Amino acid sequence: MLKLTLRPRERVVVNGCVIRNGDRRQSLTVENRADIVRESDLLKADAQATPVSKVYFLVQTALLQADKRDVIVPIIQRELADLVCCFGQETQDRIMITANYVSMGDYYKAMSELRAVLKYEAELLQLRPAVRVEPQEMARA
Repeated sequence: MLKLTLRPRERVVVNGCVIRNGDRRQSLTVENRADIVRESDLLKADAQATPVSKVYFLVQTALLQADKRDVIVPIIQRELADLVCCFGQETQDRIMITANYVSMGDYYKAMSELRAVLKYEAELLQLRPAVRVEPQEMARA
């Protein structure tokens, strides 16, 4: 059983069906297994494409479009295998947990794990390379 509390006008996708809440806060209880994701957890179409966001988008697609899972899941697993060698141990662990969730068909939990990796990737991309100082410039200093 899952209890969802929706903010005013918040959208949620349930088994591919987009549902928008009214003008007041509402609670829903889902009593059986369903593919559910809040709009705020979805990657926007105009988001900058990065290696992790591409995988996140594939997992999101698998969650939202059950008819495409047979094609998408092997691609997701291959992309996750490529990503795992690009990061340190903590992030590698998250990627492996993501792969396990994908294997189990729990795409929402896979997305949850990848959100932390997305955040870390964004932090890495904000880093500026060190300014290279030529040896002759060092000698003058």
